[in-house]
Amino acid sequence: MTTLILPGWLNSGPAHWQSLWEQKYGYVRVQQHDWSAPLRGDWITRLEDVVRELPTAQPVLLVAHSLGCHLVAAWAAISTSTARVKGALLVAPPDVARDDFPPALHSWRRPVLTTLPFAATCVVACDDRFASAAAGRAYAAAWSAACVDIGAHGHINGDSGLGDWPEGHGLLQDLQQQPSQSDSR
Repeated sequence: MTTLILPGWLNSGPAHWQSLWEQKYGYVRVQQHDWSAPLRGDWITRLEDVVRELPTAQPVLLVAHSLGCHLVAAWAAISTSTARVKGALLVAPPDVARDDFPPALHSWRRPVLTTLPFAATCVVACDDRFASAAAGRAYAAAWSAACVDIGAHGHINGDSGLGDWPEGHGLLQDLQQQPSQSDSR
């Protein structure tokens, strides 16, 4: 199984749990061409390229943070490679429809709100400055993802003091145990 790390806007720094998982477990970060002024179409194309380059028999887990969650939803809505995905952990999706959403992220303003074709768990915090817990739960519902509220942990990033976040990794392992699309055929 290949686990792909999908950071959000500006990438994930060295103290971020995604970076720590990459180091600890050997997960693969999807490197985007532009972290500071990301265009949704470019990010979708890059994810599609990475998934298609993987061996076809190898299932994929997606680990998305922040804008990476919206990448998963947008990619899944148009990709022909979604059957390869075993599941997705979607952590701290920002509310892209907010009035104060950064102008540099203009191509993300219209969220994709369709059911994901694979198992997903969405993790939200009650004090995330980029999305209320209610907004996070609404995204989870639109994506048909299970929703886990972990309380007061901000944007669930390197500033949240989670270290390598073993509880989050447990959620990822739970997704790994889910039957995949190909198992249900």
